[in-house]
Amino acid sequence: MIDVGAKPETERIAVATGEIRMAAATLRRIAAGRVPKGDVLGVARVAAIMAAKHTPDLLPLCHPIRLTGIEVDLRVDAKRKAVRIEARVSAHDRTGVEMEALTAVVAAALCIYDMCKALDRGMTLDAIRLEEKRGGRSGLWTRSASAVSARSGPRRR
Repeated sequence: MIDVGAKPETERIAVATGEIRMAAATLRRIAAGRVPKGDVLGVARVAAIMAAKHTPDLLPLCHPIRLTGIEVDLRVDAKRKAVRIEARVSAHDRTGVEMEALTAVVAAALCIYDMCKALDRGMTLDAIRLEEKRGGRSGLWTRSASAVSARSGPRRR
């Protein structure tokens, strides 16, 4: 594990997204609240929050971080036949919260799979990724800015 003791405490924010794709009938049942195990989106939101708080227990080299906020947004997207997941995690600490945000997204998707697997075993977790991170020595990173940099080639100094 890397020693972060000498690093200054700063505001850290990370946003991660992902989705779980499924049959249209399964998605309709989630949206209508007609899944036998209960409120899929509500339970998935709680699973995401719990997972973010327990990230160091799941990933051996992650530092325990004093999280100050976790927001989870789950949206039914009928066009994509998916539940889209966004997790925004914040802390005032010495290291970032990217892994906590990503873990929250994965846990929400896994929870949805668990609650709906009797209806649809063909569900697919997809496009799980970091969208943004703020704070620390490296400052702001966004996926959209990173994609622009990659297209324009290496930066000259």
